[in-house]
Amino acid sequence: MTIRVLLADDQALLRSAFRVLVDSEPDMEVVGEASDGAEAVRLARQERADVVLMDIRMPGTDGLAATRMISEDPSLAQVRVVILTTFEVDDYVVQSLRAGASGFLGKGSEPEELLSAIRIAAGGEALLSPAATKGLIARFLAQGDGADENADPARAARLDALTVREREVLVQVAGGHSNDEIAERLEVSPLTVKTHVNRAMAKLGARDRAQLVVIAYESGLVRPRVE
Repeated sequence: MTIRVLLADDQALLRSAFRVLVDSEPDMEVVGEASDGAEAVRLARQERADVVLMDIRMPGTDGLAATRMISEDPSLAQVRVVILTTFEVDDYVVQSLRAGASGFLGKGSEPEELLSAIRIAAGGEALLSPAATKGLIARFLAQGDGADENADPARAARLDALTVREREVLVQVAGGHSNDEIAERLEVSPLTVKTHVNRAMAKLGARDRAQLVVIAYESGLVRPRVE
């Protein structure tokens, strides 16, 4: 199946470079280009995009607002947004995750990393970029001295629906570990881990793993570690 990619960036030169890269892959194609967020939302719906590479800072409707519009639209439930940004340690990045983005990648990333991010997002296994360490995410999600003070009571209550094992897996996901790594740590099969992750996403209303990370920190399940 060909992955349908939408490019949203106000710089035409960057869009052209991304188009050449994406279209060179046999399993993906660029189905549209947008120079602002409003156009990105319209094209995502019109072109049935699977993945949107979204710049944060664009004129008019920015990438943050566009990401929120896409994630809140039931008709676009299959669309995954990967934020492209020059500054990976930017509060806008965390806001984008909260708005429903599947993850983010620095514009300075290697071509292979970008292509891999598209495939991961399209597969629903979206993660954060390699440069986005769990300490960084925890620092921005918590924005305070401790997780307890910043915990979202509503999300904390939703954790009651999880089994003990699902909570254990969620903690590992928040630590940035892959299914294989979690399987080794918990001494279970990768398929079992995937099942627990999928069940946790369904119970918590998370679109993908990136949102599970947000929920884990915002609910207070995982404490932030500020290096």
